[in-house]
Amino acid sequence: MRGNDKQQLDVFSYVNPEQRVPQDHPLRGLRVMTDEALRELQPRFHKLYAKTGRPSIAPEKLLRALLLQALYSVRSERLLMEQLDYNLLFRWFVGLNMDDAIWDVTVFTKNRERLLDGDIAEAFFQAVLQQARERSLLSDEHFTVDGTLLEAWASVKSYQRKDAKNVVPPDDPGNATVDFHGEKQSNQTHASKTDPDAKMARKGKGKEAKLSYNGNLLVENRNGLIVNTEVFEANGTAERDAALGDAGTDSGNEAGDRGRRQGIRHGGFRGRVQKPKGHAARGPKPGATRRERH
Repeated sequence: MRGNDKQQLDVFSYVNPEQRVPQDHPLRGLRVMTDEALRELQPRFHKLYAKTGRPSIAPEKLLRALLLQALYSVRSERLLMEQLDYNLLFRWFVGLNMDDAIWDVTVFTKNRERLLDGDIAEAFFQAVLQQARERSLLSDEHFTVDGTLLEAWASVKSYQRKDAKNVVPPDDPGNATVDFHGEKQSNQTHASKTDPDAKMARKGKGKEAKLSYNGNLLVENRNGLIVNTEVFEANGTAERDAALGDAGTDSGNEAGDRGRRQGIRHGGFRGRVQKPKGHAARGPKPGATRRERH
């Protein structure tokens, strides 16, 4: 017998969102670990928020939502709010009921910035990392540092000479026309006027150069867990500097040495890498054997 395609809206729903999520879904185990880490952060939440006033977004819900954004590669917070509106799995993980209203994206962004300013995100990361450490999931025998370029929020037009010799009256003050043809540019002579810390870099030969930063991840190789994250200047040696800094070795680079203070010192990685001698930090010697290169 053919089924009926008509849909009748129910006034009441007696199905709990918990029943909709399969028992073997990966997010269930992740929710348990997340809630355990959030319970440890309760004292910091109390210090961060006032006791009176209008209630804000619960920091626990906000952190769970940000975790979903990273896990499912949601490209923007506006799209994340859209997903939370109709995705039952997302609602369950964040802790929203079926009838709960979704936050305005600007309110979500403002509350997220408050948590970042209070170093709550770093504390949350360290709390989860501590769980892995207590379960003996971290190994200091073998680890990897991997880096990639992060495009800066700065226009190429803002990349101008540091001595400002190329200043000309703009044809359009709001969006001036800039012609770089025939002009030699480098990070030594040029800098972005809107983001001076960003450097012009490219991923490889034949690739376009963009104003970028270098993002690095320290990964222990036994279970593939990320144990530290850092963002350096895209100076060409940031990945090696991060490896030396995370291992507790003085790399000679101020940016790289900051890695020793990012919490990885508690994981037993310090002292596992010796500082390269001479020019070894910039690559193998010409004519080096395979054993010397590795």
